[in-house]
Amino acid sequence: TVTVTAAARESLLNICMDAKHHKTQPGPEGQLYGQCSLWKENACCTANTSLEAHQDQSYLYNFNWDHCGVMPEKCKRHFIQDTCLYECSPNLGPWIDQSDTSWRKERILHVPLCREDCEQWWEDCQDALTCKVNWHKGWNW
Repeated sequence: TVTVTAAARESLLNICMDAKHHKTQPGPEGQLYGQCSLWKENACCTANTSLEAHQDQSYLYNFNWDHCGVMPEKCKRHFIQDTCLYECSPNLGPWIDQSDTSWRKERILHVPLCREDCEQWWEDCQDALTCKVNWHKGWNW
């Protein structure tokens, strides 16, 4: 029984979700950029995706971090880290959820965040502005 449990756990911790920019299987990507380089040994993202994750206006989601004034760098780094985790991590299996949209079949939901990280994110972004209630829909660029 222990072997089956270990195999099941391994299958959830070495997969890429079925989404727009993800590779089909995780693997080495030695040239990952910036904050995404943490996943270079085993990544679901390509080097190009990791570079785009750091751009203010990125083709990844047709989204601009500075959509409501300039987002401070100390705040932006949290959103970039979140993007790198989403695009690059092969260990999100336990939080993959089915999604029926034109650009992805799967998404992640309810991924835990360490309290210290949450508090630092708030501290670094509390003075930043957004002009949107829900970042997931309704954009009219």
